[in-house]
Amino acid sequence: MKPFEPLEAGGQGWRVIVDELIVKTRVGLYEHEHEAPQPVCIDASLRYRGMPHESNDGLIDYEAWCNRVSAFLEAKSHTRLLETLAVEIAALSFEEWPALDALTLTLHKPKIREGTKRLGLELDWRRADFDAWRLRADARHAIVR
Repeated sequence: MKPFEPLEAGGQGWRVIVDELIVKTRVGLYEHEHEAPQPVCIDASLRYRGMPHESNDGLIDYEAWCNRVSAFLEAKSHTRLLETLAVEIAALSFEEWPALDALTLTLHKPKIREGTKRLGLELDWRRADFDAWRLRADARHAIVR
């Protein structure tokens, strides 16, 4: 896991760190990636809105987060892009954990290409990014109806 950048000045400084959660899911553009689930490795920094507290809306339960993300990825149908998975995990996280203020997700496929240890991507979102994404998604959904 790479070290995460410090929070902005004035923040409480609390975050939950998940290092190399490995989940098998169906993802990829190439034909051979459609044959079976493959491992995806997730590193996450889940930043608090304020001071953590033990109420349901004041805590980011790392065990619950790992279980929820794992169940979601294991159950979903094939997704072509790792980028889509990152957005879906971010949206799920903001929807289910009110204490979440910002997150950094790194998703990668281990040993997917000869000569590399892993290939992947990173997504940084604040709650405002999620809110804007949700508005756009809701608007697209309303148009389709």
